Amino acid sequence: MNSEHPAPKQAPAPTSSPWRWSVALPTLLAVLALAGSALLWEKLSRIQSQLARQSADAGQQSLEAKAWAKQAQDTVKDSAARLGLLESRLGEVALQRAQLDELMQSLSRSRDENLVVDIEAALRMAQQQSQLTGSIEPMLAALKSAQQRVQRVGQPRLTSVQRALEKDLEQVKSAQVTDVPGLLIRLDELVALIDELPLANQTVTTAALQVSPVTVGNLTPSWWQVILARFGQEVRGLLRVSRIDTPEAALLSPDQSFFLRENLKLKLLNARMGLLARQSESLQADLTASAALLRKYFDINARKTQLALQLIEQSQAQLRKGDMPHLNNTLSALATAAAGR
Repeated sequence: MNSEHPAPKQAPAPTSSPWRWSVALPTLLAVLALAGSALLWEKLSRIQSQLARQSADAGQQSLEAKAWAKQAQDTVKDSAARLGLLESRLGEVALQRAQLDELMQSLSRSRDENLVVDIEAALRMAQQQSQLTGSIEPMLAALKSAQQRVQRVGQPRLTSVQRALEKDLEQVKSAQVTDVPGLLIRLDELVALIDELPLANQTVTTAALQVSPVTVGNLTPSWWQVILARFGQEVRGLLRVSRIDTPEAALLSPDQSFFLRENLKLKLLNARMGLLARQSESLQADLTASAALLRKYFDINARKTQLALQLIEQSQAQLRKGDMPHLNNTLSALATAAAGR
């Protein structure tokens, strides 16, 4: 049995340890390298796929970014066009506003200029009317109306005009002017009184003396005594001795007396015309000449002559009260406002 089945050969004895390590180490390194390569390849594949996905996403994002950029560019162009349109419209609006402001200022200046011109014309007309009528009421009414109009407008450039109006208004209120209606009445009274004034050479008619018959005791005078007494009375009535300081007055004839009265009336009427014409110098001269004629040719002791002289003195005193006030302050302020200063 043993001959038929020989005993198995024993394996050769293992080689030495260094030889095994020299064979196993490269194999191990190769396996490790292969495994590393496989891992690296897998990792590279994953990275490549990830890069591909990222590249695809980046491409998609790039397309989207291009689309957004184009849309933004279109929006910017549209915005720029709209901005340009808005700027042009804003420029037009600014131009229209400037033109509107200029027009409003022009209208305001025109309104102020018209107001200044109207006030000046009204004041000049009122001043002329006051000078013609001799009353300050037209100037007072014009000044008050102008003051109300200036206050209603409320423009700062008319402040000087308002101050001048207030100053002239106070001046006119405190003014003492000639009473023209009163003077006219006095002159009319003088003209009507001239015909009644007695002349200096006019004889005074005395009442005849009542002669009572001269009685001696119970005896009645004779007829010739009565006739002689009456004759003596008539002679004394025809002869009158008086003192006359001006010989011209004593030598006046009746015709000259008539013309003297008419000349005196003409002087008073001329004084009346000078009063109406506001010629104070001519009026004073006529009144002075009238008073001189009264003292020279008329009886100054008579009551009516003294009344006439008193009327002339009152008229002269009224004329010396003061002249009609002028509106120089307001007119100067209006001229300055009209000049735009």
